[in-house]
Amino acid sequence: MPSSPSATSVPRRQKLAELISDDLKRTIIRDTLAEGDRLPNEKALMALYGCAKGTVREALMILEVEGLITLKTGPNGGAILNAPSMEPASRMLRSFLHFKTLSGGQVYQLRRLLEVEMAVSVVGLLSEEDFATLEHNINECTCHRLDDEDQRRQRFLEIEFHHVLARACPNPLLSFMCQFLNDLLHDLVVIKKAYLPERKQFDQANQHYHDGLITALREQDTERVRQLMTEHMRDAEHHMTALEMEMADQLLVTPEHLKTNH
Repeated sequence: MPSSPSATSVPRRQKLAELISDDLKRTIIRDTLAEGDRLPNEKALMALYGCAKGTVREALMILEVEGLITLKTGPNGGAILNAPSMEPASRMLRSFLHFKTLSGGQVYQLRRLLEVEMAVSVVGLLSEEDFATLEHNINECTCHRLDDEDQRRQRFLEIEFHHVLARACPNPLLSFMCQFLNDLLHDLVVIKKAYLPERKQFDQANQHYHDGLITALREQDTERVRQLMTEHMRDAEHHMTALEMEMADQLLVTPEHLKTNH
């Protein structure tokens, strides 16, 4: 006799508010609504979906949490469409992955591929403002940091260099994925304290590759950009792997070991 399916294998039935929010998303796409446009008011939505005010409000709150609308009160209030940022989606995905055993190597398994394609895609698209931002970023990374906070700031600046490139990427999916992976690295820096110990060689390598990338991007040398970013990602992965091994060894030091050594 076949066993009954476990509770975890049965798909959860969506609540009515979730179904309404999904349908409103389809309406936004179908009617090509833009930022600043309004959704129908609560009374119209109640009539359209044949549901109570509380259900409509719950559906609108789902869209608000996802960053798709802003709810305003008053005579000119209602649900106003936003152009959502990537932050809510990135934050939710990162929260999901925090419950997994994620290593720097797994991040770089994707980053080695995507960063290269992203860098190539922005050749000829960067503005003078973009180049000024990239050059300022490098100037802030002096590679002469001493204390923990400065080391942490330097790691964040190095990640931000790649964010600037990703934001200029013409492929929105590739742009999102690269920024998401950068955000994951940002989280790993905080959680694993990946700015400790001080790593002068890593600092200098990052500055070398970033300098070279700016030059190649200014010259619109696509092959050089591809080569530099490929080497940069391999080098960064090597340093990340070495760092994680070093941090893991430190975690193996127990109070008993400390007592023995004193």
